[in-house]
Amino acid sequence: MIAPWSFVAVALVYLMLTGCADGAKIVQEHESGGVVIYPFKEGQGPMLSSFRKEGLDLMKEKCLGRSYSIVREGEAKGRTRVVSPLDGAQEVVEERRWGIQFECK
Repeated sequence: MIAPWSFVAVALVYLMLTGCADGAKIVQEHESGGVVIYPFKEGQGPMLSSFRKEGLDLMKEKCLGRSYSIVREGEAKGRTRVVSPLDGAQEVVEERRWGIQFECK
């Protein structure tokens, strides 16, 4: 028999892991386009981020498979969060984000 608290522990671990895995998302949307943002790492840069393709896929999906044009792109407001690894030491992590404003054609 599995202890009832283990279900709670598994759920909490799942929520913590999915909360940290923040990929590309549409943050502003209107009928003919919007703004997509995605995180990138300092040394890698925004153009080589694995989340860029995810962002471009979101734009294509929003435009229903039609083409789109990028109106402008650049660094967007990031976020700072505190991470507490298992050893108890806290670390401040600054996440940088890239934004792409697009219009469907």
